[in-house]
Amino acid sequence: MRNQEQAGLVLIVEDNRNISEMVGEYLESRGFEVDYASDGLDGYRLAAENSYDVIVLDLMLPRLDGIEVCKRLRNEARKSTPVLMLTARDTLDEKLTGLSSGADDYLTKPFAIQELEARLRALIRRERRQVGSEVLKVADLVLDPASLRVTRAGIELQLSPIGLRLLTILMRESPRVVSRQEIEREIWGNSLPDSDTLRSHLYNLRKVIDKPFEHALLHTVQSAGYRVADLSGQPG
Repeated sequence: MRNQEQAGLVLIVEDNRNISEMVGEYLESRGFEVDYASDGLDGYRLAAENSYDVIVLDLMLPRLDGIEVCKRLRNEARKSTPVLMLTARDTLDEKLTGLSSGADDYLTKPFAIQELEARLRALIRRERRQVGSEVLKVADLVLDPASLRVTRAGIELQLSPIGLRLLTILMRESPRVVSRQEIEREIWGNSLPDSDTLRSHLYNLRKVIDKPFEHALLHTVQSAGYRVADLSGQPG
């Protein structure tokens, strides 16, 4: 049984033993409990069977790569555990692929161990935050914070944990325009992401809540921010 002083239970899925041991020893010295897996199949099994506070998931893994692990975790195991993906490839396409598979954050190797810790703590804080029970509704888009269920036109939508938080912020403030700075501060706190991360999450969110439907609800307001609003009946 974990005591209150412990920072959280972390699963590290990484086939490079030097990296996994270095990260694990550091996190344990900082109050975390750590489990390990050296390939994707074992990582998926552990993640599906246990309740971790956060998962550190390498992209390139034996037996099952990190993208497939993340997809199965979200779609088959129905786990919303925050996932921070590690990769040696720093391109926007790689980030979009990782985030669209259900990852919540993205860190490129080599990385500073202090930054990894800060991002993990931010993900854990966001996951533990209490959300209000008031059902949010914009047009035919409905979000129930109590059950974490999102529907549009009666169709249930599957969002990543960060996507769910992002949508909650925008629907809670609707129809107000929310600035990029406000969103980043609420989701990541002082551990601000790089410039592509929020854009990638918005891209993935728009694909889920807007693309299959007749009109868009998520809007970018140039130089101001973003909002979720029903503008279908407005001129222009």
